[in-house]
Amino acid sequence: MRASAKVLRVCADPDYLPYSNRAGEGFENKIAEAVAKALGATVEYTSASYRGRGGFPQFLATTLDANKCDVVMNIPYGSREELTTRPYYISSYVFVFKKSRNYDVTSMDSPILKKIKVGFERDTPVEDGLKMRGLIPGAVAFDVGDDNGESPVAMLKALETGQVDVLITWEPAIGGFLRDFPDLAVVLVPNERALGPPEQYTFPMSMGVREGDEALKNQLDEIIANHQAELAAILKDNGVRLYTP
Repeated sequence: MRASAKVLRVCADPDYLPYSNRAGEGFENKIAEAVAKALGATVEYTSASYRGRGGFPQFLATTLDANKCDVVMNIPYGSREELTTRPYYISSYVFVFKKSRNYDVTSMDSPILKKIKVGFERDTPVEDGLKMRGLIPGAVAFDVGDDNGESPVAMLKALETGQVDVLITWEPAIGGFLRDFPDLAVVLVPNERALGPPEQYTFPMSMGVREGDEALKNQLDEIIANHQAELAAILKDNGVRLYTP
């Protein structure tokens, strides 16, 4: 942060709800505003897409690493790409399906998954889990994380239209839209070691700063510790379900 100017320079995607957008409607925007207020600062955004060629690593390289901003609001704790704060929330991949179907699905090894059409996002731990179980050939892949023109809502609409029977996705990606789909049930995907190597579906999420920026990291750690209830309330209001490992 530029202490003299009292500005928190934030890198964010300008068109990727429920995370962030230019109008400040995403949960990352609202977390950024709360953090800036705690710092006695205002938010200044550098906008670039998370999606498309190069994905999130390319986004970090052209914004945070290029010193065009100082913090990203949502990055896995312990990421090797940046210096991460203490986690401020923990969420998970989830199974989503119509309540009327009442599927008995509690893990990646639930037998029902071999009998129905499963939807998943590419390049996620879920894709790896499905491959291990030989379930990819009959599944439907979504590229929301790579396609700038597609909203996570498309995955929920695929459930409504019957294109897929069960969707497996990162809950924060769809949580903000679930209020428009009251007929859908959400079930945690548990971490497990069913087939040998450990499978992780629950992740602690942090804020990220440039390597070496210990001063800002420490400031953010203090805010996370002192404003945990406020940050959790923002997440809850935006449909982000919080889980414990």
